[in-house]
Order: sequence, then C-alpha cells, then structure tokens
Amino acid sequence: MSKKIVKRSWAEPFKIKVVEQIKMTTRAVREKAIKEAGYNTFLLRSQDVYIDLLTDSGTNAMSDNQWAGMMIGDEAYAGSRNFYTLWDNVKKYYGMPYFVPTHQGRAAEHIIAQILVKPGDYIPGNMYFTTTRLHQELAGGTFVDIIIDEAHDPQKIHPFKGNVDLNKLDALVKKVGAKNIPYVCIAGPVNMAGGQPVSMANINELSVYCAKHGIKMWFDATRAVENAYFIKLREKGFADKTIAQILKEMLKPFDGLWVSAKKDLMVNIGGIFATRNKKVFDEARNLCVVYEGLHTYGGLAGRDMEAMARGMDEMVDFDTIKARIGQVEYCGNKLKEYGVPIVEPIGGHAVFLDAKKFLPHIKQIEFPAQALTAEIYLDSGVRGMERGIVSAGRNAKTGENNFPKLELVRLTFPRRVYTQAHIDVTVESVASVYENRKSIKGLKMIYEPKYLRFFQGRFEKLK
Repeated sequence: MSKKIVKRSWAEPFKIKVVEQIKMTTRAVREKAIKEAGYNTFLLRSQDVYIDLLTDSGTNAMSDNQWAGMMIGDEAYAGSRNFYTLWDNVKKYYGMPYFVPTHQGRAAEHIIAQILVKPGDYIPGNMYFTTTRLHQELAGGTFVDIIIDEAHDPQKIHPFKGNVDLNKLDALVKKVGAKNIPYVCIAGPVNMAGGQPVSMANINELSVYCAKHGIKMWFDATRAVENAYFIKLREKGFADKTIAQILKEMLKPFDGLWVSAKKDLMVNIGGIFATRNKKVFDEARNLCVVYEGLHTYGGLAGRDMEAMARGMDEMVDFDTIKARIGQVEYCGNKLKEYGVPIVEPIGGHAVFLDAKKFLPHIKQIEFPAQALTAEIYLDSGVRGMERGIVSAGRNAKTGENNFPKLELVRLTFPRRVYTQAHIDVTVESVASVYENRKSIKGLKMIYEPKYLRFFQGRFEKLK
C-alpha cells in the first residue's frame, strides 16, 4: 500500500547559480580561534567560521537581477540616475515623498537623532535597539521602554509581542510632558525581543494617541516586510492583501522612517532615510552632505543604489518572504523537539535561544549568552551572537550594567544563503551543547570599549 501524503514539503523559490566554498574546521582550530577572539564571535575571522549566523545584515545573496543592475551603475558624483530609480521605489513601497540615501541604517539613525533629539528629551520605543539608543543618548536624549510586558517573557505566547503599551506611554507623557518627547520610536519586528512583530491595530491606536498629544512617530523599517508578513498571517482582515499593500498601510501614520537596506532589500550595503516632513528632509539632506556624501549618493556607489531599488521589487514577493521566515520557523521547531529553550513565538529573522533557561547555573553578570555563543562555535563552527547583558551595555548616567530580562543568543539567517541541511547541522550542534550544558562555565570581561561593547569586548573563561 502506498503511503498517504499528509503534508507537502516547501522549497526555496529560487535555484542556485553561483556557490562560495566554505571551510570546515577541527575543534582544535576553533579553540585557538575563539580564544584569540576573546570569546567574542564578532572578533572571529570569517575564514574560521563554517555556518555564519552572526547577522542577516549585508550577508544576503543578491539575485541575478540585482547583479545585472550593478552593471548599469551610474557613478556620477551628482544626480546619478540610479538615485532617482531608488527614490521612485521609496515612494512606491514605503509611501514617503522625501528620501536621502545613506551608507547603512546606522547613519540614518544618527541623522534623525541629530535633527530631532535635544538634551533632556525622552524617546519612548517598543524596546531598545543598541545603535538606535546610543545615537539618541549621544544627542542628549533618554530612551524609555514602552513595549508590552509579554515581550520580556521568552515563553509567553502572544502574536504581537512588539506592541506598545499605551498606558506606559501615557505615564511617560504625564511625567515629562509631550513637548519633551520628540518622537515615538517604533521597530517592527522588534529585534531585541526575538524578532517579534507589532500589529496594525496597535500602530493605529498609537497614531490616535500621538496625534492627540502632538507627538510624531518614526519607524525603524529595517525588517518592515517581515512585520507585514506577520500581519498578513496573524491579524484579521489582512489575509487577502499583498505584502506591498500591508507595508504601505502600516507606514501611513509615521512622519518618517529609516532602513538598513542590508536586510529586507537583500543587498550588502545601503541605508534609507525617508520622511513626509519637508523641513526635516531639508535638514537631513544637509547633514548627509556633512557625514555621508552628496545627497544623491549618500556614501553609496550608483551600482549599490540600483541593487537596492531592484531589491525592493523582490522583497515584497510573498513566496520570497514566506520561504525566508519558513526557514527560521523550521530551525526553531526542530530545536523545540530537542527541548532547547527558545523565544516564542519564533521570530522573523532569527531563532533566539533563552540563555537563562539554557544555562541556569551561570549568573547573568557572568555573561551566560556570551558563553553559550562561544560554546556553540566551539562545537561546530556555527557563529551566532549575544543579545543579553553585554548588548544591553551600561546605564548612561550611573555607569552600572544594565540587566535585561532577556538573555539571548541570536541565530540569524541571511536571506537566500543557506540550505535546510545547514539548518540541520546548526540544530544538531545546539542540541549537543544543550545535552552538555552543565559543563559550561561563565566568562569575565577583560576589555570593554566605551560604546557598543558587544562588538569589540573581550572575555576569558572563569575557572
């Protein structure tokens, strides 16, 4: 009797045309490499990494159409035709009339903070992101977390853990006054919460509140396409809408946005600053000239802008985003089968391991997520990254360590890069480390840079 097909498998909506050789290493090689890197996976050489899940930022595989576009790069210093092609797509997909290119998202974060934030301001947001918060602090502001409480509980099941708690926002407005809040900063999905989306209903409720109090809204739209996908799947009334339609509707209440094009747009470099506000646009163009280059190239080559424009056309394809997030879901569900504690629901761009539950015997001040990331690399050559106390940094006023409720290891999947077999290797490695978790020891920090210590901090193992 033939076997009945219960469920159909899915496959990537592309075929492989070019491959890059990667190196498989021995444990002895990895032990030497991670020790030299101060047990910080950011300091590893890529040649010593087998499967690189450090980030999806600029690590994506571009399509043949994008590569073809790079061959028609207009490298004029001023007025490149690729700039205008990109601007047209910013209007088309993000719905913003004014646009300034930047070399990456961090530059756009810097520009908006310089324009809108003044000393003594408070910037509420749905959980911090490392570079965003730092730019706000360097401009004299203070970030305030207004995300719902569910976002801080890794095992709590909620379809939109990125939502804003309007009661928290209202309490802040009453405490400091609306005039001291230049804008509400929304990200979707929320990276530090485990790639958790924000709902359309919550965005609309926030819009009504902010309009009433005269507060602007700005969006970190770096992975906004993933957020639109979750709205389509999880929120009533959006199942029949396209990703492009949901994306534009989602961004309608916002005064402006910034994008690291190195994610959704599937390119290796690039950023976007876009707004509806002509005055802010004029200031941004001027600062772009100071920090990035002329306002029609913003630190980018013409070929980069063409690849970005074509990446926008591809990013809203439903099958493309479904396969991208499906790969992450596959990894998360496989890890759950082994009993590995992860953040749930499974996020859009990465699987986040719950290091507190994974290594309950290691105190948070001994950097359990950092230790776990190093241990996974030692086991298999898979490189992830820490998202816990190291990333949270220190309080800008007191200098004390911030102790976040979430202590996570992020396994981030570049778009169109790895196969299901690579995911299986990753899952088996993490499962093996989990089996031997009691033998893992904590770390102590032996070098700490002034800013964003997770990039360059160095550690050594506790005895």
